[in-house]
Amino acid sequence: MEVILIQDVANLGYKNDIVKVKDGFGRNYLIPNKMAVIANESNRKQLAENLKQQAHKIAKLLADAQALAEKLANTVVTVSAKANEDGKIFGTITTAQVSEALAALGIEVDKKIITIEEAVKTLGEATATAKLHREVKAEIKLNVIAE
Repeated sequence: MEVILIQDVANLGYKNDIVKVKDGFGRNYLIPNKMAVIANESNRKQLAENLKQQAHKIAKLLADAQALAEKLANTVVTVSAKANEDGKIFGTITTAQVSEALAALGIEVDKKIITIEEAVKTLGEATATAKLHREVKAEIKLNVIAE
């Protein structure tokens, strides 16, 4: 079954994508939860018209995401955490802490789009990734210091 996604669905696709899914997943989960519609001829025509009308808006969102990615590439974010004498952190650095540190620098990035690949449990340098747009990902350099 082919469906048109109405919103972004993790590990499946982005809004306005036409994806092929199993019948049960489409009929029992995606369509009832208003995440997708069946990709019939009329819905495909409506999607094409909507994309044509939104082309300039999508281009602006992409340009804004690229500008933010460049800004993040040139920024080192300092995150403080409680640590022992050996430099081991009590706990780990979270995406919420990274988001708050970016907000303190005047850069608004939602914690939901930030991912930390490897858990940060020691003081020093680390990296996080922000998925700003379907085509734009930005590396965030973290400097973890003791409180």
